[in-house]
Amino acid sequence: SLTTPVSNSTLSFCGSDNSSAYKVDNGLLNNGCFLDALGVVPHVFLLFSTFPILFIGWGSQSSKVHIHHSTWLHFPGHNFRWLLTIVLLFVLVCEIAEGIVSDGFNQSRHLHLYMPAGLGILAAITSIVYYHNIETSNFPKLLIALLIYWTLAFITKTIKFVKYDDHGIGLRELRFCITGLLALLYGLLLGVEVNVILRRRYMWFPCPTEVKPPDDLQDLGVRFLQPFVNLLSKSTYWWMNTFITSAHKRPIDLKTIGKLPISMRALTNFQRLRKAFDAQAGSRWIWLALRQAFGRPLVLSITFRFIADLLGFVGPLCISGIVHHISSDNHSVKLLGVHFISSEAFLANAYVLAVLLFLALLLQRTFLQASYYVAIETGIKLRAAIQTKIYHKIMRLCTSNMSMGDMTTAQICSLVARDTNHLMWFFFLCPNLWAMPVQIVMGVLLLYSLLGVSALIGATVIVVLAPLQYFVATRLSRAQKSTLEHTGERLKKTNELLRGIKLLKLYAWEHIFRSSVEETRRQELRNLRTFALYTSLSIFMNAAVPIAAVLTIFAVHVHMHSATDFDLSPAVAFGSLSLFHILVTPLFLLSSVLHSTVKALVRAAWIVNGYFTWTQGCPTLTNIDIKVPFGQLTMIVGQEGCGKSSLLLAALGEMHKISGNITWNRCVRLRHSSHDSLHSILTACVFRKRGSVAYASQRPWLLNATVEENILFDMVPNEKRYKEVIEVCQLQPDIDTLPQGDQTVIGERGIILSGGQRQRISVARALYQQTNVVFLDDPFSALDIHLSDHLMHEGILKLLRQEKRTVVLVTHKLQYLPHADWIIAMRDGTVQTQGTLKDIQCAEPELFEQWRTLMNRQDKENTTELKRKSFRRPMYSTDTLATEDEDEESSTSTDEDSLRAELRHRTTIPWSSFATYLRAAGLLLLPLLVLSQLSKHSLMVAIDFWLAHWTSRVIAAQIESDCEFSHSSYLQVFCGLCALGIVLCLVTSLAVEWTGLRVSRELHCSLLRTIVLAPMRLFETTPLGNILNRFSADTNTIDQHIPVTLECLSRSTLLCVSAVGVISYVTPLFLIALLPLAVACYFIQKYFRVASRDLQQLEDSTEMPLLSHYSQTIEGLTTIRAFRHEQRFKKKLLEHTDANNISSLFLMAANRWLEVRMEYIGAFVVLIAAVASISNALCSQLSAGLVGLGLTYALMVSNYLNWIVRNLADMEVQLGCVKRVSGLIHTQPENYDGLMTPAQVPAGWPKYGEIQIKNLSVRYDSSLKPVLRHINSHIRPGQKVGICGRTGSGKSSFSLALFRMLDTIEGNRIIDGIDIAKLPLQTLRSKFSIILQDPILFSGTIRFNLDPERKATDQMLWEALEIAQLMPVVKALPGGLDAMVTEGGENFSQGQRQLFCLARAFVRKSSILIMDEATASIDMATESILQKVVMTAFADRTVVTIAVSPCTSLNYTIQSYTAGVFSSGPRGPLSCRVLLQTASDFLVTLKTLISWFRCV
Repeated sequence: SLTTPVSNSTLSFCGSDNSSAYKVDNGLLNNGCFLDALGVVPHVFLLFSTFPILFIGWGSQSSKVHIHHSTWLHFPGHNFRWLLTIVLLFVLVCEIAEGIVSDGFNQSRHLHLYMPAGLGILAAITSIVYYHNIETSNFPKLLIALLIYWTLAFITKTIKFVKYDDHGIGLRELRFCITGLLALLYGLLLGVEVNVILRRRYMWFPCPTEVKPPDDLQDLGVRFLQPFVNLLSKSTYWWMNTFITSAHKRPIDLKTIGKLPISMRALTNFQRLRKAFDAQAGSRWIWLALRQAFGRPLVLSITFRFIADLLGFVGPLCISGIVHHISSDNHSVKLLGVHFISSEAFLANAYVLAVLLFLALLLQRTFLQASYYVAIETGIKLRAAIQTKIYHKIMRLCTSNMSMGDMTTAQICSLVARDTNHLMWFFFLCPNLWAMPVQIVMGVLLLYSLLGVSALIGATVIVVLAPLQYFVATRLSRAQKSTLEHTGERLKKTNELLRGIKLLKLYAWEHIFRSSVEETRRQELRNLRTFALYTSLSIFMNAAVPIAAVLTIFAVHVHMHSATDFDLSPAVAFGSLSLFHILVTPLFLLSSVLHSTVKALVRAAWIVNGYFTWTQGCPTLTNIDIKVPFGQLTMIVGQEGCGKSSLLLAALGEMHKISGNITWNRCVRLRHSSHDSLHSILTACVFRKRGSVAYASQRPWLLNATVEENILFDMVPNEKRYKEVIEVCQLQPDIDTLPQGDQTVIGERGIILSGGQRQRISVARALYQQTNVVFLDDPFSALDIHLSDHLMHEGILKLLRQEKRTVVLVTHKLQYLPHADWIIAMRDGTVQTQGTLKDIQCAEPELFEQWRTLMNRQDKENTTELKRKSFRRPMYSTDTLATEDEDEESSTSTDEDSLRAELRHRTTIPWSSFATYLRAAGLLLLPLLVLSQLSKHSLMVAIDFWLAHWTSRVIAAQIESDCEFSHSSYLQVFCGLCALGIVLCLVTSLAVEWTGLRVSRELHCSLLRTIVLAPMRLFETTPLGNILNRFSADTNTIDQHIPVTLECLSRSTLLCVSAVGVISYVTPLFLIALLPLAVACYFIQKYFRVASRDLQQLEDSTEMPLLSHYSQTIEGLTTIRAFRHEQRFKKKLLEHTDANNISSLFLMAANRWLEVRMEYIGAFVVLIAAVASISNALCSQLSAGLVGLGLTYALMVSNYLNWIVRNLADMEVQLGCVKRVSGLIHTQPENYDGLMTPAQVPAGWPKYGEIQIKNLSVRYDSSLKPVLRHINSHIRPGQKVGICGRTGSGKSSFSLALFRMLDTIEGNRIIDGIDIAKLPLQTLRSKFSIILQDPILFSGTIRFNLDPERKATDQMLWEALEIAQLMPVVKALPGGLDAMVTEGGENFSQGQRQLFCLARAFVRKSSILIMDEATASIDMATESILQKVVMTAFADRTVVTIAVSPCTSLNYTIQSYTAGVFSSGPRGPLSCRVLLQTASDFLVTLKTLISWFRCV
């Protein structure tokens, strides 16, 4: 004996209670303590050999490596090494635990049982850190230390294992199994090390294999590093730490998140999908292609989910084992010497079970989040591939599909935005489909092992109620679908209301359209009420069915097993309760997952099979045989609807081919060649060999980009040519008024520009291009005479002719025909005649005479070439610009302060918006919501406390006496509490949904009322899309998302608060450990909320350009294909898709980052609660029931902790919708009241139509300068007054002033003796009629469009249509007056729409009619009809006509001898320059008037 035994407190490596431990008579290797000491040697070697490199010399060595990211993982077997190391750490922890448990049977502490394992853990961690640094820095020679370490460790563990076997120690002893596992792991790690050295020829090889880092790691722009980091960083998202914390200092934008890795880009995944699709022989199936392209990572996700679900069952089993250990007799027989315990004895220890529970939770949460990540990442890749495939199909889409209504832009955008998301989420749900059945079967089997037959009865209750849950889910889906239909109808009506708000206010019809929207909203709310009812039922069943099932199980169990070994004990009760929490989730989610799967399958079938068709129909063009001379000007003329635009589209290959062909002569543009031609014989044909054609469509198509980008259209910038084109199109004055000049983003569809400005930018794009052929489709339609002449002479006749370009011009301006080299006249879809003007004069003298009459009339408008300087009213006033500049200057000095304030604002929750939301709920629902939530969760705690008390009394009764325990009184109380809990679950779910419904109704009603009553200034300064978003996206969020988020947030929060309270009650010491965990939670949620909000907003903001690109492409498909810019737009789509996907990936990674950390904290909560409860139970006789209760609630904390933060972040984003809606609600409305009441207004006013204007000055807003100053005028009853002037001179402002649409500074407007300022606004506007420049029709019947107030009889309506010469058109329609008008009146021509507006004005029978440039956008024939109707049907009424053209005004002047001209005069910005009052002045003044108009 080397030493003598000492007291129990003595520490010794081999112990002091057994002298045999130090005997070496049979050899050193036969001494157990020596074998353990030998195992320390490799660990000590590694620690001492790697310490200098790790902590001293690493910096100088790593500096030699030039790589952007320190994540280059290139050694073979990298992931396998990490897995082996993690398993090694777990086995070493088990060795420590086994040593400690074994040492508990000894009188003194035997350090050799667990100290080597502790050093082994330290060495394993050191080895992986050391290896990581070697790999990322590429210093393979340093692997020699690891090679030696694995060799020594493998040898020592093998010797120990062999000696154990020699002494008869076998598989029944846990230490034998652990030693064998360690030997195997060290051997495998040695093999991995040798494999690295041999494959890469490192260390002793003279020429090692060179390996280059991947391209992604050499690109600083790639910041999404999940595919490139090591396994530990992958599983914990450690690489996201810097990103999350940096978001707290500076907002996240696209520059911050960088680019996607190559393997995740849309192009890569599209090529992968296309390759899989093309590889199929015979019939092609999209699902087979998806499986081949993306199936492998999905299998990996399913595997991770299986592992996670299996590990999830460890929690209930450990809780049952811990409670059983505490409630049973824990005394064991002490044996002499060092003990070898069995696995059963090891797992019977409560502390061991607590540690195993902790490790199982860590692994389960890690595998679960890994499954989520892989599934969502695969779904995002699939979505990108499908979106790209759809876009490629769109590029080949026939435009007839769009024009015939087979496929609308909204449908395609819905396909891209919603249906591809359904497919993405289907991939996310796929692992659930496979894992849920296994989870259910395992749960039922484990319940059966704990409860016997009663478990099957409880499971039967859930299975029986599952169809009811499926029924509710189905009804919920139907209600949502029905709600979406009514939502779409409401948005359609709201969109029409907003687009026509000016007309509605002028006609005083806003209340009619508001009522229509409100009626649709009431139908939507009825469906939302149904949706809310089924949602509350779903929430109720999720909460109540587990209570009912547990009640049934325990009642049956008590009845069947009260006198057996299966009697209700804490271990059985709380183990089964935890299992039920696991089992209920898949049972209820299974129906939802199946429903979502079916929806995804249907959407996929729609995407693949139902998307693209080619429409067949009657020919639009027939018997076409034309030639277009090369390098000359060809004009195509004819009446509206005769096929002029169709001819251009046919030449471009945009129409469906029936017969014929097109020949494009690829002539080189030569100055002396004028006889080469492009000869076309076609009905319409698609071809592939045509070159680029500069095309300006009839309806201007613009990109949501800057003015310069729209003009250049991806051409090389040429400053000289750019300025020349700007001057030709007279765009410089318009550019000067824009905030950032030609760098101003003009918005989707050129929303901030007028129609003429959009037209000129579209033409400028065509002029700037260097193509041989230029197609111009009616470029003068939206331009006044000055702009038209300048564009014709300077742009077409000068610029394009000098360059010898082939120009095809479609136009109604017949005065330009003499300039044409070739003329094509169209009629009814065929060519009426073609040739030069002289040829047509000889061949078609009648047609030529008709043209000459119209040309002479048009020449009156412009007999000489006018050089025009624009005086258009700026879209942004100079005052506004000056204010913006001053604000910019002042803000520059306070950028840092603003940034700090913004960062502070980003870290705080918007409580004011939350208060607004709750205030809208009302005084009745709000207290009910709060009280029901608190009562429900208090009762849930009471039920579990009663169960703990009940089961503890069972154990106490078994210990104290042998008499049978009576369960009846406990069961009755338990039943009563459960029944009350079920009722409160129903009340709570209804309260939440009905609160959300009430808020939705109140906020939408207030918003609609405010918008309808708002002044026009709001609609002129706020983009229509922004206002519409308040009614669409924001209202949808308030309707459907906030109630669900609020319910989840309140439930998760109260559950966690309840859990912390219960655990603290059971073990007060838990509060001490809770403090650091609470601090960690606080900082995690603080950083996450900011990053999550930024990423959600970034995802939304990047989705909008993507959808906008789709809609822009569809609308400009003809232009894109004419220019041959398909590849550029495909590239742009890939950029938009990748930007959206990188945002989605970072958001998903941030969610995983949060969940991993919060669930790890939850696991620590469980560990601390378990250890504290076990210690408290063993030391102070804490009841086993309370221990089970505390552990069950601790598991709930780990489940719900991350949901608090997630829902808090979601709620913060969603409350932004409330804030935006609330901000719009506070808009100041127009003053609709007057000094007079409607009853005081004389009946039939205004009867005569006399208008007196006295010293009138008005402005658009109180912050702007006057637009009319000191205007005086007198219009006698029945006069026809023409007001002319340049664009922006104040003509329209004069008309708006009569309707009190502008802010009055001074002056009076007296109509038939009454100052209109005294009249109620609704009464005033209802007495006048107006026809605007842009004809506005609403979807609905013709009857509704003529008379929304339903005051006129059918006879009056037909009379109005007859006067407008529309009676034949309407009678030919099915339904007559009840025939439908499509949205915007698209099923009628521009001229017909304008005539409908005239009929509408006649129906009102008002004595005053105002025509505001009503003929600016229609052809001469329609204008003649309109003027004739005005002179006859309105002969006895006062008519004020506003026009840019003096001849249009003078047509009325000839009849009434009254005209006015507005200009920039000396008396103010806009004043009346000429006013004719008598017939004798007319002839003298007419010459002066025309001369003035030519030269000003």
